[in-house]
Amino acid sequence: MNAPLLTEPADHAVVHNPEAQQFEVQLNGSLAVCVYHLQDGVLDIHHTEVPAALNGRGLAGKLVAATLVWAREQGLRVRPSCSYAAGYMAKHAETQDLLVR
Repeated sequence: MNAPLLTEPADHAVVHNPEAQQFEVQLNGSLAVCVYHLQDGVLDIHHTEVPAALNGRGLAGKLVAATLVWAREQGLRVRPSCSYAAGYMAKHAETQDLLVR
């Protein structure tokens, strides 16, 4: 079983699902995801999706943040193909060193 990476609050726990190549939050029967593709040491974040029923809870940001924490722990570079992930990284200067140049 995958352990939650972020646990505040418990019903917003972000879990890494490496088989599906995504980070996810299951809440109220819905699934929010940050999907990536890993190749040659580069983590391409290509899709972030939060169902409308879960909007306004900050889940997209939590998903991308967890994905970036994992990328840093693994020594990976990041390509944010997803517009949300690119915007998140642009707003968080501490993530700039992860970007593929």
